[in-house]
Amino acid sequence: QVQLVESGGGLVQAGGSLRLSCVASVRTFSSYSMGWFRHSSGKEREFVAAISWCGASAYYADSVKGRFTISRENAKNTVYLQMNSLKPEDTAVYYCAATPRHTMQAVTTAEYDYWGQGTQVTVSS
Repeated sequence: QVQLVESGGGLVQAGGSLRLSCVASVRTFSSYSMGWFRHSSGKEREFVAAISWCGASAYYADSVKGRFTISRENAKNTVYLQMNSLKPEDTAVYYCAATPRHTMQAVTTAEYDYWGQGTQVTVSS
């Protein structure tokens, strides 16, 4: 069983930045591919970013490309999402997800086995 705990959400003005963190309670974190998703009111949970188990490959939704950066620090069992140039439409609950599959590009919720509880990000205009 893998437990994921997100942190770093909050309220920020448009154009600002936030860094989300997700800590995984698993011994073999380096063998898990990781992703970030978000869910806002009236919408389905949507893919934001993913990073491969080894960190060599990252993939982004078009809506965040060039503004968000996903990274991982295996020694700390942590994956990050650096969010710059935030927009009001980025407002959502952000979820961290993990899969033991060695996939380079997991972009659907069905590809992930473990989920965190989420952290709220609110961007004011």
